[in-house]
Amino acid sequence: MRARRRKIQLPYPNTHETIWEYKESFLSRQIDFFSFIGAACPVCGKQDCYREITPYWRYAIDLFPEFKKERVPVARFLCDKRERTFSILPSQLMPYFQYTVNAVIGTLLLVLHYRQMGQKGLHGASVAVDPDTLLTPWLIACWLGAVVLGFRRAHGVLRQWYNLADIRSSHGSAAWEEASGYFLCFGWHLQIRWGPPLQSFVNRYSRSTRLFLFGTPSQYRVTAHP
Repeated sequence: MRARRRKIQLPYPNTHETIWEYKESFLSRQIDFFSFIGAACPVCGKQDCYREITPYWRYAIDLFPEFKKERVPVARFLCDKRERTFSILPSQLMPYFQYTVNAVIGTLLLVLHYRQMGQKGLHGASVAVDPDTLLTPWLIACWLGAVVLGFRRAHGVLRQWYNLADIRSSHGSAAWEEASGYFLCFGWHLQIRWGPPLQSFVNRYSRSTRLFLFGTPSQYRVTAHP
């Protein structure tokens, strides 16, 4: 019964540049989630089997261009046949991460910038942002692991769009070089306005695969059983 009622999270690619623009559109009822989902229920596959229910709210934290933390709404729906809920998570967010995709990638770019300057990247990045962010070297290292894992899982799709022939999987400190290789292929660095290209990139992947590029949604997370 527990598995039958397990929640599902689906990515919602959108044209909003930031999560805050998405929030405004959501609250002003400008988003047509039903057109995005389609007539078939994502849970059971039957036509017109789902309905919208009360959204839930979660915190989102962005760091670039400035620190901002607010609660944002997430659309939820219920499959009437299986009595199972699913939510539509905007592509600016990652499942089970409070920090936005923009914040995570921006911080990793900042670390790489400090590393290229011969400085301690993790420490430099953690003190370069607003102290209220509570950013730590440990958290940045966790983000690196999540991002590199996401790229590895998506590699087969991404190599259809980019030349990734020189990318090699690595471990430990070499993971920074792997991440740097991907960023270089995608054209992301601090000297450009990398936010919009990043958002377009994430949207493109989710539209093509119906999957999250980064993070693990509820339906794929391993749960402990007594």
